[in-house]
Amino acid sequence: MTETIEADVCVMGAGPVGGTLACRLAMAGVRTVVIDRAALPPMEHPAFDGRAYAIAAGVQPLLQEAGLWDQLPQVPGPILDIRVTDGRIGRPASRLHLHFDHRDVGEQAGPFGWMVEARSLRVALNALMPTLPMLRVFAPAETTVERREDGVTVQVAGGPRIACRLVVAAEGRRSPLREQARIPVTHLPYHQTGIVCAVAHERPHHGVALEHFLPAGPFAQLPMAASPDAEAGGAANVSAIVWTDRTQRAETLIALDEPRFNREIGRRLGDHLGAVRVVGRRWHYPLSAMLVHRYVDTRLALAGDAAHGIHPIAGQGLNLGFRDAIALADLVGTAVAAGEDPGSAALLARYQRRRRPDNMLMLTMTDGLDRLFSTDLRPLRLARDLGIAAVDRAGPLKRLFMRQAMGISRLAR
Repeated sequence: MTETIEADVCVMGAGPVGGTLACRLAMAGVRTVVIDRAALPPMEHPAFDGRAYAIAAGVQPLLQEAGLWDQLPQVPGPILDIRVTDGRIGRPASRLHLHFDHRDVGEQAGPFGWMVEARSLRVALNALMPTLPMLRVFAPAETTVERREDGVTVQVAGGPRIACRLVVAAEGRRSPLREQARIPVTHLPYHQTGIVCAVAHERPHHGVALEHFLPAGPFAQLPMAASPDAEAGGAANVSAIVWTDRTQRAETLIALDEPRFNREIGRRLGDHLGAVRVVGRRWHYPLSAMLVHRYVDTRLALAGDAAHGIHPIAGQGLNLGFRDAIALADLVGTAVAAGEDPGSAALLARYQRRRRPDNMLMLTMTDGLDRLFSTDLRPLRLARDLGIAAVDRAGPLKRLFMRQAMGISRLAR
């Protein structure tokens, strides 16, 4: 006979958002199952590969409460300052700039966030999930899902049947559960490609991140911790690069040999960090925004990339997914502790009310910033440079922007 597992929540997708949510729920005493189509160990990349996540200060407690932060094998690098500039390739940045200093925020004067290597979070998830008594993991696994008004049945192919109250779709942008629920999605193409890599550089970054706006798209340098294996003998000064360019140009850049690729990075970055050289692999992704018309259906909640997609201009995509996880963990944990239904329509409506406005605001902001700054029209360049300088001098407004970047104000309610 087929074994039946009784659970409160089944999370579909063991990536950063789904895996972290599953751990957080299990740590709170919620009976949780997490399922992924892929085997988990091959997701680990033991060698340095150049990919990293910017984890905002406001969502770092989620990783702490999920038991993951202290499991990270690579030390996270703090983001202490953020410098925002405007310019053109190969020319000095405008003298009108915006500088955020974490010490100016006020009482919560910690870092804006941390740079965490992607492999580090994956290793931590894979190490922690099998050890949690309230969590069952099935990966790789194919499933069929039946959602009803009174509950959910998830059948693992060749394995047990899971009876639960709520299923969470954390399967990424092409979520099968979202498609099954026929939830409408609107896509906004940018005709841009994001290039992701890491560089070693001569001079220390002192925890300062750079967001440099260029006509073809933003170029970001994000401070990472020293790496023992980014290159032979280790690298003391390492930064992540997130570089947006028009797709046709990006394809040419990706195909460059290493010396020319390094020079192109230097033309955009400037010389304040000295000579730079790529370490690890180069990655590239087509960029688009995605508006999901609702986040819930019968016994179903969407989270992470299954629920939203934004331009990487502010580095907030994963953080939005983690904030989804914070909201779900709070609502579900409270319901289970009170003996209430964690998949009720009322709870799901509260989740959508809590998360959709925040995600919509971030989509609107990032879309507007990309359209405003990805142009070389002189009147617009002058207007935005003056705007940058004005914000730099406006104390209360500047602190508001800093708190938003840290993800503090969104989580206060």
